[in-house]
Amino acid sequence: MKPTLFVLAAGMGSRYGGLKQLDGVGPSGETIMDYSIYDAVNAGFGKLVFVIRDTFENDFREKIVKKYEKKIPVELVFQDINNLPEGFKAPEGREKPWGTNHAVMMGKDVINEPFAVINADDFYGRESYKVLCDFLTKLENVNDEYCMIGYRVGNTLSESGTVARGICETDIDSNLTGVVERTQIKRIDGVVKYKDENDQWIEIDDNTPVSMNMWGFTPDYFQYSENYFVNFLKENAENLKAEYFIPLLVNDLIIENKVNVKVLDTPSKWFGVTYAQDRPEVVAKLQKLVDEGVYPSPLW
Repeated sequence: MKPTLFVLAAGMGSRYGGLKQLDGVGPSGETIMDYSIYDAVNAGFGKLVFVIRDTFENDFREKIVKKYEKKIPVELVFQDINNLPEGFKAPEGREKPWGTNHAVMMGKDVINEPFAVINADDFYGRESYKVLCDFLTKLENVNDEYCMIGYRVGNTLSESGTVARGICETDIDSNLTGVVERTQIKRIDGVVKYKDENDQWIEIDDNTPVSMNMWGFTPDYFQYSENYFVNFLKENAENLKAEYFIPLLVNDLIIENKVNVKVLDTPSKWFGVTYAQDRPEVVAKLQKLVDEGVYPSPLW
């Protein structure tokens, strides 16, 4: 059975503004998502699932789904802040979605095979999809064996400002032992540094693996997610900004020795539109890839 690609597209880019998932940045108006799906289909993924907000369903179907549904099966699921376990309700004034792992939970009824999770607005690179698909293809009828594409931090920075990255710790077998979210990382005088809890800039190696929210799971992950979400809500239900992130659950499952998470190295260079001023650089990088023959234009 071919793995599924699960695309997180419910977020509105607060720093960038607008529906950046639908922004045409390729030479023929392609979105970053178009390149992701092109790479995923060529790598061997067999189905697409998008999680979006229902408020832009019509626009999304018209601009995105139409392009793919004749090439690969496509499903839409919806993230809603009121989609909560029994006994819980969103607090008054809550506008922010409940985070990436809540978005993942929305796929439970349509995903029954190993699946990858990606952000809609990140360019991950074709090598990453191949590595991920090859790993997931071997996981049929396997539980508790997950993976994460570990990008080299030096390949993931923005020239427009600091970025947030999950810095990964691994054992000698490349199993993930923990992810520490660092919200301010940038290159200073040629050296990659992050700001720690004491407002100190700490140097790290360019090849340090970081999470770019490119994960591989088996369907048992949904049950873990639901169980842990109840505990999360007991502590955070009234917090208007608390978010249920994927690394929160993954860290917990690793600490409790319930799962193994393999960190898979990739040479791919990540890029994306974190800030509005990143857009021209992304356009130039995609044009360069087309000029080099890596991608056709138009893609499909």
